[in-house]
Amino acid sequence: MTAARIGVITFPGSLDDQDAARAVTRAGGTAVPLWHGDRDLRGVDAVVLPGGFSYGDYLRCGAIARFAPVMAELVPAARAGLPVLGICNGFQILCEAHLLPGALTRNSGLRFISREVRVRIESTATPWTRDYQPGQELTLVLKSGEGAYVADPATLADLTARGLVLARYAGAAPNGSADRIAGVRSESGTIVGLMPHPEHAIDALTGPGGDGLGFFTSAVRALVAA
Repeated sequence: MTAARIGVITFPGSLDDQDAARAVTRAGGTAVPLWHGDRDLRGVDAVVLPGGFSYGDYLRCGAIARFAPVMAELVPAARAGLPVLGICNGFQILCEAHLLPGALTRNSGLRFISREVRVRIESTATPWTRDYQPGQELTLVLKSGEGAYVADPATLADLTARGLVLARYAGAAPNGSADRIAGVRSESGTIVGLMPHPEHAIDALTGPGGDGLGFFTSAVRALVAA
């Protein structure tokens, strides 16, 4: 059986590309490095947009990365059904590319947050969360200065009504996210954005535990079964 090939894009300023690649490998997939300046997705089965500070977070977080050459290939592929996971800065990029609704803004306290957080899974109808149970709580790592999710009231109501909220913070949102939203998904479920980092919670030795590995095993199993 061929292992799922999951691309991990590196932008100038990406910090967590190697961590994401390690998580893919730990989950049984093959991590394929992709470069922001390329126009070739190398035939991957899914893509991870990792955390960091792409292009120095100039203008807005993710605003420049949205126009990287590789995104010219990724955006239509994602709209056609390619599974994509955006983590932290990757989530910001997906919103800037209009692949996900809403936006990420400055934390309510105007301070960078780096801490473990509890997150509740709201939707398992995605290739990235199928290994979890609805309502399951995870311990992940939050590290961002612009992680507060915002959207207009109609969009927030629509996200809840259609089950497009991927995850919520368990308890008060540490960054002031609207409706305690920690992640959202596309209507198809193939495109997912998450502010906390699952790739930093894949084993007890290097993180708070293994709660985050399920995002990657979910994708690997979904791709192999497809």
